[in-house]
Amino acid sequence: MKRIRMWLRELTLTQQLLTIVFLFIVIFAVFVFVFLSPSIDRFSETEMYNLLHNSQTTMIAYMDNNPGTFPSFDTNPDVVEYLYNPATGRMVSSDGSEANHQLREKIETIATGDLAGTVDDEVSIQAEGSESLVQNLFCITQLKDGTYLVSVMANSYRVQFQQSLVNGVVMLNLLFVSALFVFLMLWVGTLIIPLAQIKNYVTKIKNDDQGAVLNIRRNDEIGEVADALVEMQAELERQNREKEEMIQNISHDLKTPIATIKSYSEAIKDGIYPYETLEKSVDVIIEHANRLEKKVHSLIILNKMGYLLDDCEEGETLPVADVIDRTILSLKVIRPEISFIRELDENVKFHGEEEPWRIVVENLIDNALRYAKTFIRITLKDGELRVINDGPKIDEEVAAKMFRPYEKGSDGQFGLGLSIVYRVATTYGYKASAENLTEGVCFRIARDSSRREKTRRSRGSERRKKKTPEKQVI
Repeated sequence: MKRIRMWLRELTLTQQLLTIVFLFIVIFAVFVFVFLSPSIDRFSETEMYNLLHNSQTTMIAYMDNNPGTFPSFDTNPDVVEYLYNPATGRMVSSDGSEANHQLREKIETIATGDLAGTVDDEVSIQAEGSESLVQNLFCITQLKDGTYLVSVMANSYRVQFQQSLVNGVVMLNLLFVSALFVFLMLWVGTLIIPLAQIKNYVTKIKNDDQGAVLNIRRNDEIGEVADALVEMQAELERQNREKEEMIQNISHDLKTPIATIKSYSEAIKDGIYPYETLEKSVDVIIEHANRLEKKVHSLIILNKMGYLLDDCEEGETLPVADVIDRTILSLKVIRPEISFIRELDENVKFHGEEEPWRIVVENLIDNALRYAKTFIRITLKDGELRVINDGPKIDEEVAAKMFRPYEKGSDGQFGLGLSIVYRVATTYGYKASAENLTEGVCFRIARDSSRREKTRRSRGSERRKKKTPEKQVI
């Protein structure tokens, strides 16, 4: 069976179609000769005896109305009528000829028994001028005067009728198979042509052909695949443009602190202090070195998170409140004038490892610190984390896609930190979004309801009471 599947996979659609048609013809032939032919044989035999009975009915009705006569007309040209008189032992046909001795012996045997109604039987009769025996069908009925009416039909008529019936059935099915084959060929053609177009389109994309165009107007799965490929190509082109622009911006961002560090270092080496004193000039060098270190660190993290896999323990096991508290403690010194408002449910846990989620929280809070005016509110409840700041609102179009990789922020810069947030959240089955509130801007991480958890969290017999979220101002 495995070899058959492997063989079928190597066939083209046309070859598969021809194989299916061939198998259908073989199965049909087996059906005709094994199942249909015996049924047709029984049907034809029944029809032949019905013809004999009809012929006898006509003859008996005529003889009842005309006693002592034996009509010479033929009710059916394929049926020969005989009248057998057991008293004389003669068996004469309607045209006066004597019956074959083999038929007469068969009739004598039947007539000597108890004959009730009409008896159907077969007899082998030697054909004239030949030694071969021909099978004949007959039926015998006893008349009122004690004689017997015998109707005989040569088996050749039965065979002819049977062959005509079989040929008709076979021809009808061949026409059906031929029509089906033509229809399937046309249908396969409608599959092969667009698939060939898709193949050429993919080849052009692989060869970076800018003139690659795919124009397939279909509403079925092939049309959906074609549309998806076109959308994918457009998205890849957009991402490539954004990546090139991001690289240019990052190169510029890295070039500025490097140039500052180099120029200040050369000036100090020459005994010149660009920023009043030696200490202040060195502070500028340290500041730009920190900026450079932060950008390089972000690039390393972004690359690392690109290979992040969800291979940690199943279920939600990470206490997020502890991660948030440690992050606030390390970042609040950046802007001491900003108030941090905690609204955390200590029992809430997220799925994933601590280090990626710590980076997510750091990036969200660091982003909020850049725009906050007076406060940052962090709320945590079941399956949801919110970081709110009272800074300026963001454009709705930017908010809808700012978490996607290589997207620009509202200030025109590429948000590497938000790209990291997006990658970690999606890897662990969460959604990242941003929205404007009355009091400012909210960055939200929430469980993705469309993704089913691998296993439901085990719960004890008694449900733990959820603590009321603690509200503190730090």
